[in-house]
Amino acid sequence: QVQLVESGGESVQAGGSLRLSCAVSEYTLETYSMGWFRQAPDKEREGVAVIDGDDRTDYADSVKGRFTVSKDYAKNVLYLQMDNLKPEDTAMYYCAADRNPPPLNGVYCRRGYCYTEDGIEAYTYWGQGTQVTVSS
Repeated sequence: QVQLVESGGESVQAGGSLRLSCAVSEYTLETYSMGWFRQAPDKEREGVAVIDGDDRTDYADSVKGRFTVSKDYAKNVLYLQMDNLKPEDTAMYYCAADRNPPPLNGVYCRRGYCYTEDGIEAYTYWGQGTQVTVSS
């Protein structure tokens, strides 16, 4: 069973930075592809950043150049460094893990759940989320 626990969310001013952490079970980072997702009030959950077992990354267009996903294998922690934050980044942020997820642009989310185009759950394991609030 994979355990994921997010932390680091807080309220910040626009233009500021935050680093989110996702503590994971041992060997998870070596075995699973990892993703960061977010869900704002009255909006669908959306993929933000992913990193696979070979540390290849991909980002949503809305965060490219501002967010960086990384891993610390020694500490079993997944990070999301968020710089130049904007009010539209306000959301609950979730980390997720799966052995073989679809690419970021192949994930479709509806009513809090995320699927492949074939209707299969895109990510098997999810954390409980951490809230990020960006004020203008």
